[in-house]
Amino acid sequence: MSKHLLLKGFEVELFTGLSTGEHFGVSDQVTNELDNFVQEPDKRNLEYITSPNYEYEKLKNELLLPRKKVRKWLAERNLTLLPGSTLSLGNSKEFIRSNPINIYHEFIEKNYGTSVVTTSIHINLGIEDLPSLFAAIRLVRCEAALFLSLSASSPFLDGLPTGVHSQRWLQFPLTPTHVPIFRNHLTYVKWIEDKLASGEMRNERHLWSSVRPNGKKRPYLLNRLELRICDLITDFDLLIAITALVELRVLSLFKNPDKLDPLLASKLTIKELEELSNQNDANAARSSLNADLKNWFNGESILCSDWITQLLEEVKPLALEMDMVQKLAPIHSVLQQGNQAMKWLNSHHGGKSVQTIIQEGIRDMEAEEIMTIRSKPITR
Repeated sequence: MSKHLLLKGFEVELFTGLSTGEHFGVSDQVTNELDNFVQEPDKRNLEYITSPNYEYEKLKNELLLPRKKVRKWLAERNLTLLPGSTLSLGNSKEFIRSNPINIYHEFIEKNYGTSVVTTSIHINLGIEDLPSLFAAIRLVRCEAALFLSLSASSPFLDGLPTGVHSQRWLQFPLTPTHVPIFRNHLTYVKWIEDKLASGEMRNERHLWSSVRPNGKKRPYLLNRLELRICDLITDFDLLIAITALVELRVLSLFKNPDKLDPLLASKLTIKELEELSNQNDANAARSSLNADLKNWFNGESILCSDWITQLLEEVKPLALEMDMVQKLAPIHSVLQQGNQAMKWLNSHHGGKSVQTIIQEGIRDMEAEEIMTIRSKPITR
């Protein structure tokens, strides 16, 4: 089956802290002592990147192994991994540098502060053909709000509910402030070169949007789509399910570009599509599955959960053909039971403190790892 699948990989950002739920930064030490971890500007979070693979079971292994390794390292220091994508128990007023002499980290702190101190999952799909890559980016951008809604896990900040489901996405500084829907590779290259020349972008990586092209030498050599909008997803099966849904949508696009490329299929102008996708992302960050969104095909309103249900039906024939139906099952559970943010907010409305909820989340996160290890031994 792998010959029909795309290469896939993840960039996983994690918070470290105490078992009580408070954040405690050690990324400078972790990156010095453990291989394959990346230092973020604030020491309270760190990142690891999985090797690309076609097969989902191997991807799960790639996700689990670094988490198992860093958890062992943390446990020896009475520390742990924290769920959620924001500084749920604080302190969002203070930026804690992981490398005081790093010039880029200084730039981040000065210009963005703790608005960037978040965790997330970036999903990468390998697409070598450039016209296909930009068609996929257009489709995924217009549907990115759906994937944020499934993953929303940041309803708290500084020990309080924020009133939204993804505080991370609302506070994160999208850069540049306006990113067009690109018609092709040439328009993308020209746009990047202009932004670099004007100083609006510091370097070619300084494009922080819901989805972007990625590759060996941006903006010129590109080979993958990077979906950046998702909050941290600690449940491996849910992450696999969301990735499978994104992949099935992209593979469906390749089979039916006239029906699924927004540039060809939408009744809206490209400017209207840009505005629609941005507004959908913001609405999804506020209300996730309960958000009122606008369908990119015709601009009509649709409830987020209904749109996801519609997508699941649309990809079902291809999922059956590729034996991927079962991989999508966790999405049905989220639609029935709510995402992480919704469950946490329900617990808070029921009287639990934010700290208690995060402490329970810490235990759940570790239990998910143990369950995954028992169900399939780690290899490498």
